[in-house]
Amino acid sequence: MSEAKSAEKFAKIVQRIAPQSRLLRAWSLKGGISAQVTALEFQHPDGQPQKVIVRRHGDRDRQHNQRIAADEFKLLQLLHAAGLPIPTPYFFDQSGEIFPTPYVVIEYIEGDPEFSPPNLADLTAQLAIHLAKIHQVDFAQLDLSFLPQRGNGFGERPANLDQSLEEAQIRDAVESIWPLAQQNRSGLLHGDFWPGNILWKERQLVAVIDWEDAKLGDPLADLANSRLDILWIFGLDAMHNFTQQYQSLTTLDYTNLPYWDLCAALRPASQIAEWAAVYPPLGRQDITEKTMREGHRLFVAQAFEQLAKQ
Repeated sequence: MSEAKSAEKFAKIVQRIAPQSRLLRAWSLKGGISAQVTALEFQHPDGQPQKVIVRRHGDRDRQHNQRIAADEFKLLQLLHAAGLPIPTPYFFDQSGEIFPTPYVVIEYIEGDPEFSPPNLADLTAQLAIHLAKIHQVDFAQLDLSFLPQRGNGFGERPANLDQSLEEAQIRDAVESIWPLAQQNRSGLLHGDFWPGNILWKERQLVAVIDWEDAKLGDPLADLANSRLDILWIFGLDAMHNFTQQYQSLTTLDYTNLPYWDLCAALRPASQIAEWAAVYPPLGRQDITEKTMREGHRLFVAQAFEQLAKQ
C-alpha cells in the first residue's frame, strides 16, 4: 500500500474517532511481531493535538481467534474501568470499510520499555506488584468468560522437535504430569508479561500493553513466562527477586511452578534465534542467542531439580 493511500485510510480513522479533526502524521511502531502497530497524531478543531495507536492483528493471531480484535477491545474496556494501568480503548472497527481486517484504536501513552534500569530492584518490585494486581482481578465480576482458557500449557507435540532446547525431554515431563491437580483458582492472565510490554516514565510503571494473548488460567503460567524473560534480560538474581516479591503479594500454592516453568521453556522452541534478534535494536547488544540458550538451560535445570524434590 502506498504512503498516500495509507495516510488516506488513517485520516478516515481520525474522522471516525474525532470528527472535524485533521491527521498530522502517522508512523509505524517497532518491537512487536504479532500485530501491525501505527501511531497517529491529529489535531482537534480547537487546535489541541492528540496521539493514538492503531492495532491490526496479524494472521497468526486471527487464525487462533477470529474475534481477537473484538475480544481485546472488550477486555481493555473492562480493565480500564477496573483501574489497571492500560491504554484507554477508543474505537473498534470490524466493518472492513477502511481496512480489510478488524482494528482497534487505543490511547498513546508516553513511556518506553526499560531494558537497562538504573535501579533493578525497584523495577522488579514494580513488575511483581502489577502482575499480582492483574492476577487478583475478579474476572467473574467483570465477566471475562469470553477469554479462552490457558489449557495444559504445552499444546500438541510438533513433528520436528527442537532438541537444542531439550524439547523432547521437557515435553515428556509435562505430558506425564498432566492433568495437574487444581491448586489455584483461575485468574486473568496477561499471556506475555515481559519487559517489552511494559511502559515506564520517570522510573514509574505507567502501562501494561499488548493484551492479545490474555487468557484465564493458573496465575503461575503467567509468572513462569515472566521469570524466563527476566532471567534472559536481567539475570538469575533478578528472576529470584521478582519471584520472591510476587510471592509476598499473593497467597497461591506454588507446587506446580516447576511444571509451568517447563511450559514457559517450550515457548522459544524452534524460534529462539528470532527472539534473540529482538534485543540488539532495544539497546541490549549483550543479549544474544548464545546467552539466551545458556539462560534457558539454567531455567530448565532448576525446574527439573524442583520437580525431582516433589
